Amino acid sequence: MFPLNVPNLLTVVRILLVPVLVVVLLQATPHGSWIAAIVFAVAAVTDTLDGYLARSRRSITTFGKVMDPIADKLLIAAALISLVSLDRLDAWVAMVIIAREFAVSGLRVAAGQQGAVIPANRLGKAKTVLQVAMVLALIAASDPHALWVHLVVYATVAITIASGASYFLNFRKSIEEARLRLVERTEGQRDRGQVLSR
Repeated sequence: MFPLNVPNLLTVVRILLVPVLVVVLLQATPHGSWIAAIVFAVAAVTDTLDGYLARSRRSITTFGKVMDPIADKLLIAAALISLVSLDRLDAWVAMVIIAREFAVSGLRVAAGQQGAVIPANRLGKAKTVLQVAMVLALIAASDPHALWVHLVVYATVAITIASGASYFLNFRKSIEEARLRLVERTEGQRDRGQVLSR
């Protein structure tokens, strides 16, 4: 059972909205695109809101740390795959974005095993905003192949690749900083032990 608090409930709601989004997108229902856009927008808002509430209320849990990024990736991947099946998005775009998400997640896991934390940077935050804007544009636009939609898609792909590259380029630096902190902490404990033994 997960810790019952508002941020975690919002994370669960976001996960539950994923199949709803897929069904609404793929079923030919009246005003389906607008309903899908609203569902996706609500899910995207819960992503921002649960993180804010977890930090402001100091209610960060292991469940939230694990499930929040999983919920984000499920939402984006489900939306992109559905849009590809509807011929609103090229498959290569979806593959680039999904591959980047899982590659960075793997990088964070590897860094965590070395005692390093790789926080979201400005490019990563910009990537998230553009991905949400792109999906909303592809869902709600009357012509998903319009020039302005293509420009949003290409801008999203560019920032997605750039942000992924920045994480990989900073990976070694994060590991070295974590090792340096560990050495300093170990030396500090040893020095305190020597003082106490005198």
